Amino acid sequence: MRPSHLILCLILVYIIEIDRICTDPIDGFTIVPLTESNFEIQKPYDKLLEERYSFTDGVRRLWVYADDKPHEPDSKTMPRTEIRISGLDYSSGVWQFEGYGFVPNGTSGAIIVQIHGGMGHSTTLILRMYEGDVRYYLRDLIATNLYDKWFRVNVIHDRNQGTVEVYLDGTLKLVTQDHGPGDLYKCGVYAAPPNVSYYMESRWKDIKIYKK
Repeated sequence: MRPSHLILCLILVYIIEIDRICTDPIDGFTIVPLTESNFEIQKPYDKLLEERYSFTDGVRRLWVYADDKPHEPDSKTMPRTEIRISGLDYSSGVWQFEGYGFVPNGTSGAIIVQIHGGMGHSTTLILRMYEGDVRYYLRDLIATNLYDKWFRVNVIHDRNQGTVEVYLDGTLKLVTQDHGPGDLYKCGVYAAPPNVSYYMESRWKDIKIYKK
């Protein structure tokens, strides 16, 4: 490759990377109005809401223990305290979740963000917190050292193209195929073996939903 061509390629790569950094994931999206009725709290069925959830000064705090009951008496699922965005279930279009999350040191093994539903799968996206690091399912490490700090999460589900994009603090961290028509967003804490901590907690604020 001639030196001039190499320089041109490097400039193009630089421009692309700068564009990724400067482009906000919500650009081109329209915000969907939310009311408190859209925030459905799923918690251990034998606990009062205030025993696993609080909403103070704009911060939603959710916690659960590894030996808690599931959210329904006849359910075989693991313990959870999660916010389910209700009333906005979808099977087409381009949708986006945005929120600022905080996970205290010690919470490990918990699912903190989900897109529920899929063909042959119970979920289309799972983000797990393990020892301060965020993983896609159990496989891909997408962010490190996120204990005890607020971080911005943006998840774009393009059902038309069958893709999911995950941004953390405005930076694209993951692009993957979906598992079919996932239908709703969730955030909070959901025990996700193996190696879960006994106590799990996450906090959320400024939760928004967008669509195109």
